[in-house]
Amino acid sequence: MSDAGRDSVPPPPPTLRHVGTSFGHAISAVSLKRALSDPDNTIRILLATDNHIGYLERDPVRGQDSINTFKEILQLAIKHDVDFILLAGDLFHENRPSRDCLYQVIALLRQYTLGDKPIQVELLSNPDEGKAAGYNFPAINYEDPNLNVAIPVFSIHGNHDDPQGAGPEGALCALDVLSASGLVNYMGKFDLPLSEADAQTAGIAIRPVLLRKGTTHLGLYGVGNVKDQRMHFELRSNRVRMYMPRNKDEWFNILLIHQNRVRHGPQESVPEGMFDDSVDLVVWGHEHDCRIVPEPVAGKPYYITQPGSSVATSLADGESIEKHVALLQIQEKEFELRPIPLRTVRPFVLEDVVLSEAAEEEGFDLNDQIAVSKFLKSRVNALIDQANKLWDDRNARAVEEGDEPLAPMLPLVRLKVDTTGVSEMSNPIRFGQEFQGRIANPRDVLVFHRAKKSTRSTKVTVDEPELSIDDPDLSISEKLSKVRMQTLVKEYLAAQELQLLGEAGMSDAIQMFVEKDDSHAIQTHVSTELRALMKGIQSNGEVDEGDLDDVLVKVRERHEKDYIEQIKAGKAVKGKGKGKANEHESDGGSVDSMMMDVEGGDSDMGFDDRDSDAPQPKKVAPRRATTAKVPAKKAPAKGRGKKAVESDDEEMIDLDNIEDDDDDDEEEPAPKPTKRTNRAATLSQTAKKAPAKRGATSKAKGSTQSTLTFGPSGRTSTRTAASKARGKIAIELESD
Repeated sequence: MSDAGRDSVPPPPPTLRHVGTSFGHAISAVSLKRALSDPDNTIRILLATDNHIGYLERDPVRGQDSINTFKEILQLAIKHDVDFILLAGDLFHENRPSRDCLYQVIALLRQYTLGDKPIQVELLSNPDEGKAAGYNFPAINYEDPNLNVAIPVFSIHGNHDDPQGAGPEGALCALDVLSASGLVNYMGKFDLPLSEADAQTAGIAIRPVLLRKGTTHLGLYGVGNVKDQRMHFELRSNRVRMYMPRNKDEWFNILLIHQNRVRHGPQESVPEGMFDDSVDLVVWGHEHDCRIVPEPVAGKPYYITQPGSSVATSLADGESIEKHVALLQIQEKEFELRPIPLRTVRPFVLEDVVLSEAAEEEGFDLNDQIAVSKFLKSRVNALIDQANKLWDDRNARAVEEGDEPLAPMLPLVRLKVDTTGVSEMSNPIRFGQEFQGRIANPRDVLVFHRAKKSTRSTKVTVDEPELSIDDPDLSISEKLSKVRMQTLVKEYLAAQELQLLGEAGMSDAIQMFVEKDDSHAIQTHVSTELRALMKGIQSNGEVDEGDLDDVLVKVRERHEKDYIEQIKAGKAVKGKGKGKANEHESDGGSVDSMMMDVEGGDSDMGFDDRDSDAPQPKKVAPRRATTAKVPAKKAPAKGRGKKAVESDDEEMIDLDNIEDDDDDDEEEPAPKPTKRTNRAATLSQTAKKAPAKRGATSKAKGSTQSTLTFGPSGRTSTRTAASKARGKIAIELESD
């Protein structure tokens, strides 16, 4: 069967799995369905990923495809009465989505996820973990008494909508906006280390969102997108720490990641078998081909499901597979995953044609452009008929299930033509104009390519400089390991003779264009540089035509020097902000106590770190001397899922006892917000620490205590442990 015909295959059946302690043991479908028929103990989740809202939003035909499919996903959540929606990254296609995209997403989330439906899933972890610094509303939206949430949405960020910037609130992304508005529960966010020394010791800490429904306990572990090289290194070095309950055998654990699954180089992907054995199901984002049926991993007790994208962003083979979301039902350690086809996705078919072979079979001349064009048109017409049939079959299947038929949509058609041996071909854009109104992509319906030749050219020209990866002594694997976009751009620009634009600024603009899909980055940089050059030349007054070149070179060199100094100054500011954030983090003592007992209903739950069995010693850093005491504020009332913490350990906090003593407790003033690290910061940056203050010491009256937290570490780095507990701990600051 060809790739184009795969959409005609009926959707895969529901997948029934038992993921207990004995790997590979399966129970009968009848007993599992009987177990899942108990709604009071069954958690129902809608899985989706890579929505890419905003893709081709200016296209008159395909501009609303992504938002229409996202609307369908929300409608499916209501239709199947799910407890919550789980998204595995790339909700938006661009790092800075347009106002129209944000408006439509906010409106849809408000319409379909808010309401009077009671939340059946109880939150056991700290609802304040990961909340916005300086504000008192919780991080989990349905724990906020001011919001009426019917269907919570949990999401991590992907590589398209990852956090950027280094303002007072730290690196931010569009999900932070949705989180602050109470529409999305953003998880899996953490700061990157600023220095190489920090990178060697930091690792990645994953703290869960813990949920319970009846007898079913669920742990959600989210890891937002990071560079594949770093994730590969952290996993290989066993430095990915997952904070799990001590009775982890009673929990069903889901891990959400957004990384390369297909191998692109030695460290350009994440191996499937390097996750913790306590994970039961991995939801894999970033890859767009739909492999939604859970796949076992050799030698591991967990399964991997890859829902794929909900909109085709590239006309490739993987995108031609029918798009699905999944209904995941969990009861204790058993789960059922049922794929649900998406009906609002355009039908997409493609075909490969080798023109030389087709000429022999059909009997036409390769040099006759009219005959070649006639053959290609016949193939495109056949693909259009095939795509329309797929749509009709999809509609007929939906009508049988009781749904309403949808109006036909223009299909996506791609014909890849191998033109090896053909001297001349017609214009593909002009060719596609004849199919205007019949397909959604007339401008790129044809793609021409030739078979690659193995001959190597040793000639080096100015337009094609010799790069470091062109070394003939390097093997293919070594070349792949050395491929870095920044290095290639730098080497290429260094070989050119740029007369107007600086190399550093142009390199940064190209990097934004490639990595962040910012289509206006290069145009904006060129326009800004040209205006700056004009002002620099005009500032010299009247310039003779003979001296214009010299003045232009001087102005360009001055602007290039200023640009580099601004970049260095910006990095220094970021490093200083991170250093302050680290100081505040140490001031609050250890917030990662590994050995804790948490009461949740009738069962005891403890949380431990996978790499450590002993709690870290608590440290209190010196603060500015003061004689004033700040009265403690009353902790706001929490919604559903409030739990108490009990332990004999010195660093445990009994929340119930602390709440009784709120009126007598006092807390130290909260530190000012500090700049946190930029996700795009490199490891070569130097973290600067604030100088120690002389003549100021701090002494705590009694013993200070901290509470265990599980939210993303990067969002809480400026808060001390004492300010996070419902009860405040009295601290007296005395001067020398």
